[in-house]
Amino acid sequence: MPGIAVGRFDDSFSFGSLKAYIAEFISTLLFVFAGVGSAIAYAKLTSTDTALDPAGLVAVAISHGFALFVAVAIGANISGGHVNPAVTFGLAVGGHITLLTGLFYWIAQLLGSIIACFLLQFVTGGLAIPIHAASVGAFQALVMEIIITFALVYTVYATAADPKKGSLGTIAPIAIGFIVGANILAAGPFSGGSMNPARSFGPAVVSGNFSDNWIYWIGPLLGGGLAGIVYTYVFMDRDHDVLVSEV
Repeated sequence: MPGIAVGRFDDSFSFGSLKAYIAEFISTLLFVFAGVGSAIAYAKLTSTDTALDPAGLVAVAISHGFALFVAVAIGANISGGHVNPAVTFGLAVGGHITLLTGLFYWIAQLLGSIIACFLLQFVTGGLAIPIHAASVGAFQALVMEIIITFALVYTVYATAADPKKGSLGTIAPIAIGFIVGANILAAGPFSGGSMNPARSFGPAVVSGNFSDNWIYWIGPLLGGGLAGIVYTYVFMDRDHDVLVSEV
């Protein structure tokens, strides 16, 4: 049964690991650019609050789902296509990536998100970068983020990390994109539907507004970690296959 591993510096700074960090940076940058960009574009075209407008919510959910599908697919063979600190944490809890390597994944993901938002601010002529914000109480938003991130990371385990997945692994990127799109439709008007600390952190940095940002760290990490524990220790009955990022 896999377990949490701290890791070694020589492994985390190997050539393969460095390529994985670059892949995570690029995938996260592209995902955040498309996701945040879709919210900016809709707000510009309609002058409405995207999260509270039905058509805007659908547009943003579809954009995030499509973008994540691509971001996971292009990174899968290099880094595992995490594109999300909560996914990395959930996989670390299950022993699929070391804590040290996971920390560098986090750095790459956060940098990718921040730079994506700076690029969006530049190419849109200085338009405001929208941040995630809760329209319900902080505790309700926190629970919502725990639930939807659990669903995301559980999907990652079932379709990508489980050695018994077989041919199901070929649809992992689209399944992951679908669950994110569906969760945004369900949670967007309430918690914002983040599921991803990097997706929330980049806009907060560029806008300078960290209001409620803690929700989008604690909620996703708790949900992702819980999914990793449940799937690993309940449904995995043998050692996992090593992910590409750990080779």
